[in-house]
Amino acid sequence: MADKTLYLDDLKVGDRFASEGHEIDAEQIKAFAKLFDPQLFHTDEEAAKNSFFGGLAASGWHTAAITMRLLVTSGLPLADGIIGAGGQLSWPHPTRPGDVLRVETEVMEIVPSRSRPDRGMVTMRCETRNQRGEVLQHFLPKLVVMRRPQGGARVD
Repeated sequence: MADKTLYLDDLKVGDRFASEGHEIDAEQIKAFAKLFDPQLFHTDEEAAKNSFFGGLAASGWHTAAITMRLLVTSGLPLADGIIGAGGQLSWPHPTRPGDVLRVETEVMEIVPSRSRPDRGMVTMRCETRNQRGEVLQHFLPKLVVMRRPQGGARVD
């Protein structure tokens, strides 16, 4: 579905999308953490063994960043981009070296704007899973989704 671009008018509750995969390794985990979340359980494999995680784990923010990339590149083909307006985020399981992340997305609610007829608000459920199907991240974003421009035909 990556070759389609969708507008608010094209979406319906229950629509589902699936991204391609991204394999994460220890070097990616440590590099991200050194820049953005420099805690020992993200940066030092030995120290991580004695941590809450019992081993090296990616920052939740790293999982979120990979999720965003997967949504943009292969998981949610919105015509005018993925424009966030808030949401809820949780990480029920840690992301580990060797995990292959994929994002499964479902349209939960569509609310056309009354004051701005060119757009609406769409609530999605995004689950980032590893190769074993474990949910590593739950994300419930509210997205601003634009309507098809007047006179624009749907492209499939």
